[in-house]
Amino acid sequence: MKKNIIIIATGGTIAGSGEAGKAADYQAGRIDVNEIVQSVPAISELANLTTIQMCNVDSNDMDEEKWCRLRDLINLYGADPSVDGIVVTHGTDTLEETAFFLNLTIAHQKPVVITGSMRPATATSADGPMNLYQAIALATSEEAKGAGVLALFSDTIYSGRDIQKINSYKTDAFEIGDFGCLGYMRDDHVYFLSKTDKPHTAHSIFSQHEIHSLPKVAIAYYHCGADSHLLSTLSDNCEGLVIAGSGSGNYSSAWKEQIHFLSESKIIVRSSRVLQGIVFDSSAFDPYQDTIPSYTLSPQKARILLMLALSISKDKKQIRTFFETY
Repeated sequence: MKKNIIIIATGGTIAGSGEAGKAADYQAGRIDVNEIVQSVPAISELANLTTIQMCNVDSNDMDEEKWCRLRDLINLYGADPSVDGIVVTHGTDTLEETAFFLNLTIAHQKPVVITGSMRPATATSADGPMNLYQAIALATSEEAKGAGVLALFSDTIYSGRDIQKINSYKTDAFEIGDFGCLGYMRDDHVYFLSKTDKPHTAHSIFSQHEIHSLPKVAIAYYHCGADSHLLSTLSDNCEGLVIAGSGSGNYSSAWKEQIHFLSESKIIVRSSRVLQGIVFDSSAFDPYQDTIPSYTLSPQKARILLMLALSISKDKKQIRTFFETY
């Protein structure tokens, strides 16, 4: 018997439309999800499909409110015993942020797969149809159960925690850096090589809480000559701050002094603008442990975890534990 898969569409390039055949200069979020599904007849052979058009936007218009709506929809259908898995279509620019948020907040362990495309639906050799086909195949796989939120792109299975967009142009636009992918797809066949051991979905403390809004957290990007007053300006309207530092989360002496001052009233996380590596405590740049290291999380993902952490606790030690755990 074919499994029952829900497709929740949010827009993005996979639903984009432009001049016929061209891959550039298009408008994202223009095509209805049903039209996309109908363009790939073989998809109906994989599963019984139900489509939901939650929104149809460029992924740069995704925000915390839409994240919460998406999470609630996924939890709603995940609680339905007749549903076997869920696929989310999404724009690529912020796909990694949505995937990480869902990975921390979904309250069930049914397969959830997020996918998209780098070329619009109207382009020659659009990559969206194959990505969607394989995402549905992955969502029907028994191996995908309990694996956390997965992302599917260009025949490759990624962890929602670690995926990052590393190319703004090529169809093979994602990777996981030092950790490697979780596996591969060969048409509709699933080949897992590994799975993440970080807590996720139903095992995440954040999945046990109702989330209607999130505390404000800003990201301060460090560069040579960056004005330290920027930190005060950003922190005035936020409950927390993430530093996108150079190297392993580094910054100038002026920034160090300002961070020390702000840490008395704000939770501050040190991360790095470098794509790969890890950020630990630093006796050189943070001798008083004014900040919490982001470890392997990028600035944008550290922001998501800090927002969720602040929605539960304002205690710095507790929040540090969250960063060590997730």
